Formats: sequence, C-alpha cells, structure tokens
Amino acid sequence: MEPPKPKTVVIVGGSLAGLMHALVLLSQPNPPTVRILERSPTALLHNQGAGVVAGNETREFFDKIVKPGREIGVTSRQRVYFRRDGEVMDGSVEERQERMTSWDLLYHLLRWRVEGLQSEYVKGLDADNRPKASYQNGCTVTAFEDSGEKVKLSWTQKDLGEQSCEADLVIAADGASSTIRRFLLPDVERKYVGYVAWRGTVPETRLSDQAREVLEEKFAFYHSTGIQILSYLIPGKNGTIEPGHRLLNWVWYCNYKDGSDSLEELMTDVNGRRHALTLPVGTMNPDAWLKQKAHASDVLPPQYAEAVHKTEQPFIQAITDVISPQNSFFDGKVLLVGDALAGFRPHTAASTSQAAFDALRMGDWFAGEIDKTTYDTQVLEFAKRVQEKGVMLGERSQFGRHPFAG
Repeated sequence: MEPPKPKTVVIVGGSLAGLMHALVLLSQPNPPTVRILERSPTALLHNQGAGVVAGNETREFFDKIVKPGREIGVTSRQRVYFRRDGEVMDGSVEERQERMTSWDLLYHLLRWRVEGLQSEYVKGLDADNRPKASYQNGCTVTAFEDSGEKVKLSWTQKDLGEQSCEADLVIAADGASSTIRRFLLPDVERKYVGYVAWRGTVPETRLSDQAREVLEEKFAFYHSTGIQILSYLIPGKNGTIEPGHRLLNWVWYCNYKDGSDSLEELMTDVNGRRHALTLPVGTMNPDAWLKQKAHASDVLPPQYAEAVHKTEQPFIQAITDVISPQNSFFDGKVLLVGDALAGFRPHTAASTSQAAFDALRMGDWFAGEIDKTTYDTQVLEFAKRVQEKGVMLGERSQFGRHPFAG
C-alpha cells in the first residue's frame, strides 16, 4: 500500500506533541500545508518551567528532526536514593548518565523550527529552509466529521468566532483531556488516582553548599510511606546549561483522597476557583503553601526540605490515568498521538518520549519504511507498555513500599 500523501493537515494542540508531528510533516520531501489549532488564547504556552527527562526517543527526535545546533540538556551522572537523614542509602548508587532538560527549552526550539518564533532560546542558532506551519491561538474545537475523502473540522477562535475547514489528515495532540478523543470515544475517561505532584524549581546558586554537593548532576530520590520526592538539574533562564545558572527541578508526590477536604483546599486557588487537574504558578493559597513547607521540614531529608522552602513559585499537578484502545479513526484520517492517546503517570518520565516516538513512527510510515498496520501497532504497544509501567511505579511509590524506601 502506498504511504499517505496528505496535502492539508490540521493539528489540534500546539504543545510538544503537536509541534513534533508538525515538524515531521514539514520535513517531508513534498510537505503538506500544516495548520495548528491551540486552545490557549495567549501567544505562548507556559508550563511553569517544569523539568523533562530527555529519554532516548526525545534525543533521537531532536538530533534527527529538529537539528537545533545546541545542547538541549544537563547531564545527570548518577542515580541515588537518600535516607531520611539525608545520607545516601547503601547500595543505591547507580552510575548512569541521563539527560535532563526543560519543557520551556524544547517548546521554544520546536516553535522556532515549526513556525519561526524568535526568542532568546534560539538566539544565534541557524535557521533552515523548511516551510512553516500556521500556528493559531484561542481555538476550541466544537465538531468534526468524516466527509468522505477529508475530515471537516469546526472550531471557535478568539476574536474571530466560528471557523471551519476540511483537511486530509487531523492529528489530535490535545493532551490527556483531549477534546477529539472525547468526541470519538466518550466512554474513555481521565481518572484521578489519589495523589498529586507538587512541583517547583530553585536556582542552583540559592542552595546551600551541603545541598548542592549531594544533589547537583544527580537524579536523586527519597521514598517513604505515601511519599516520593525526586530532583535533577535542568537548563536555566533562556535554556542556558552553564553551571551556576541552572535550576534544581523537584517533584514531590503526596497522597490526597478524592473528594477529601484536604484535596479541595489544595486545588482551590486564591480567587476561590477549584482547579480540576493543575493549579498554576502564582495561584496557590498561601496557607496551603505554608502548610506544605512545614510538612517538608517534618518528613523530608534536609536537602529536600531546603529546596522546597527556597521555591518561590510552586505548582500542583493532579495525577491521573487515561488510555485509548485505538489510535486511528476514519480510515487513518484522524490520529490520536502523545498524551491524547495515553496519559502517563510522571513516574515514567516518558510523556515527551511518547510524543517523539509517535512522531518518528509517523515519519517512518509517511516515508514508506513501515505500513499503517505497523505504525498503529507500534504506537499502541508503546502507549500500553509505558502506561502500565507508570501505574505500577505510582502504586508502589504511593500505596506500597519502594525497595529503597528510607
């Protein structure tokens, strides 16, 4: 069977997965016209400066497709586990190099390649001659249907009202709460699993010498009953990886029962709005943050308690599970990719890798290196395998006992 050669593509979702798929399409010998519909009304997305583990698939994608001409990550040289007193647990040190980056850096590099966005993140880097996509903000999809050879898509756009178009291919890259998936598979629900991730960053220079000595350039963990905290260094302002200008990124998992008063209080912002999944930077109730800092002093190793106390802008992510049983609809004219296909628990450190994997496999399919059945099989198997691993890791971490529990 001949590989697909779409002339018009609409990508719903302008974050990492959408941008990765757009760039693969724009890198084709005869690229289609690509339009990206992003729900956020602002010109730039912001992901609180969160850290990202640059796994094999992510590094392959940036080396092979993005070709940024700069290093994208900080090297972590060891994995270590701490005891409650802050000392490294005997037998826990693993000499293992990993690359750690930031969502912001990856996003700006991709926006630059996909639609020419200039920023300090790409200053001095070389442009190339690939065509650009149209990136449109403030777009909320309201309907779509199979119209035969094409898919008809309708949306509302900020300041422009109702819009519609037809496309040869629609790629749903609109995240774990995907609107497209909800239209197609209304019974597939995203479900809260009983705990949240507190997240934050601290400039490495703000850490004490003692904390820096045990945390810098390490993928470090502490486990206790119902608690996991981890940290690693990520690029700093404008993506710099220069020592002294990097950030310590930490993630602290804490249990909160669904419907509990403590969860309601936690996810209600300073204006009284209850957030379902993410409590953004700058909106946290100060009393909730004071309680959490006091809790850090009571339960965490001293270097982690210090990092939490020195964080100025924390945010919260409710942990959820969701996975679709299929990735392809309307004879391959609609594809679910990345988090829209399967939302991984963060313990896997693989959401960005899934986006990269899906985009690379689509590139293989469009290049005729694999057929559609192989593409479908590979992306679904990746999604199922890693999603199941995330559930196992999360349940052991929060409701069981980790082998290196301190």
